[in-house]
Amino acid sequence: MGLDFSIIPKYMDVVLLGALWTVGITVAAAALSFIGGVFFAVVALYAPWIVRQPFRLIEWVFMGTPLLLQLFLIYFGLVQIGVDLPAFVAGVIGLGLHFAVYNSELIQTAILAVDKGQMEAARTLGLSRGQALRKVVVPQAVRDVIPPISNNMIALLKDSALVSVIGVSELTLSAQRAIGKTYRPFEFYLLAAAIYYTINLAMEWVQRKVERRISISR
Repeated sequence: MGLDFSIIPKYMDVVLLGALWTVGITVAAAALSFIGGVFFAVVALYAPWIVRQPFRLIEWVFMGTPLLLQLFLIYFGLVQIGVDLPAFVAGVIGLGLHFAVYNSELIQTAILAVDKGQMEAARTLGLSRGQALRKVVVPQAVRDVIPPISNNMIALLKDSALVSVIGVSELTLSAQRAIGKTYRPFEFYLLAAAIYYTINLAMEWVQRKVERRISISR
């Protein structure tokens, strides 16, 4: 049959809409994974034992099971206990928490690497322990882990394709719908790959800009 890329413009709006959903879910899940990573790291290092254990269990579950299974549990499983989440929200929570536990490990290591004198100096200036963490220790730790966390965000973009299995019309599912109407898998999968790569390049550009600004501020 050969290749026929002339069919693509007719369905470009469908695919681009899916790309917008991909960007939206990636940005939302990335924000959740970053905030959650900081929160999990602080709890793991400084919370009382009785508080740490539930969060350790969450980390164990999300690090020890496949992301696809986690999405199924959040979207289909929670309905059985009365929690009916929209597919987009379930996808953001699943992706966000999955990568939050990995970000937490990075941030914990960075916090422990901050000179203990920083905490002591902050306490000497009259800051409480919580204020010292929030204003002195955690910002320094986060600054040092921006590159590896940025790499996790790129991985998150790629894994966002998995939310198609719970019905989110992101880029992969939109391409599949176009394929279902045209029976042209190679053309539309190639288009989807090109769009993913373009988004990836944009994220890498932002990463380099952030890293450059951090290096200047040091």
